[in-house]
Amino acid sequence: MRILALDSSGLVASVAIMQDDTLLGEYTTNHKKTHSQTLLPMLAQLMEELKLEMSDLDAIAVAGGPGSFTGLRIGSATAKGLGLAADLPLIHVPTLEGLAYNLWGTDAYVCPLMDARRNQVYTGVYYYEKDDPKKGNGGMKMCTKIEQCAVGIDEIIAKLNLICESAEDDMQEATCARGKKVIFLGDGVPVFSNYIKANCQMPFSFAPAHMNRQSAASVAALGMVYAKEGRMESADEHKPDYLRLSQAERERLAQGKSIEPEAE
Repeated sequence: MRILALDSSGLVASVAIMQDDTLLGEYTTNHKKTHSQTLLPMLAQLMEELKLEMSDLDAIAVAGGPGSFTGLRIGSATAKGLGLAADLPLIHVPTLEGLAYNLWGTDAYVCPLMDARRNQVYTGVYYYEKDDPKKGNGGMKMCTKIEQCAVGIDEIIAKLNLICESAEDDMQEATCARGKKVIFLGDGVPVFSNYIKANCQMPFSFAPAHMNRQSAASVAALGMVYAKEGRMESADEHKPDYLRLSQAERERLAQGKSIEPEAE
């Protein structure tokens, strides 16, 4: 199976193509240009170098949110347009799950942090358990401890502290060990690192530079797992997960104005 993956949910623009268990190529940039200027040219260059056409692909995996409203719309529109034109199914990969997949196989909790402004983060908590390697996931499955959400940095740190406290009473050695460490990654880390250092009671570390931002390769790899599980949708069905209202919508509510529903 050959999958094209796109991620424009945050500051990073990333495209990748994966065939079965092989990453054929990936372009990732973290620059000032908007994703509308970078995403399609990166994709065109990658396809040209790999000598591939859209008809050579089997599916499109896209980081489906949460994240930047503009970035998500660009990624969603690109994936939907390509999917409709080439009659390809889409694989919706939640952005935070894609980020957490950067740290596949770790025995620590993984806590992606995306800066959502106003002292909030898009976040969740994930961990890995051994699984049947015949399922095509490398023998490890990603599990969710805390579902993706938009909360204050204080709230997610408080939840992690509770996990740490409960782990101390857990008699299962593996669970207790995992419950005593967490790895943070994402563009929210530099914004909130001082708060984390001052308030996180669970031993923690910050993912290194080559693992701490969105990667279309991770979206492709996780998308491959989801495709084998039958978790695909049509281009018409795909919608991003925003998790909260946009700034413009919040301002309209503050002014007492109604919000028009988005067109299907």
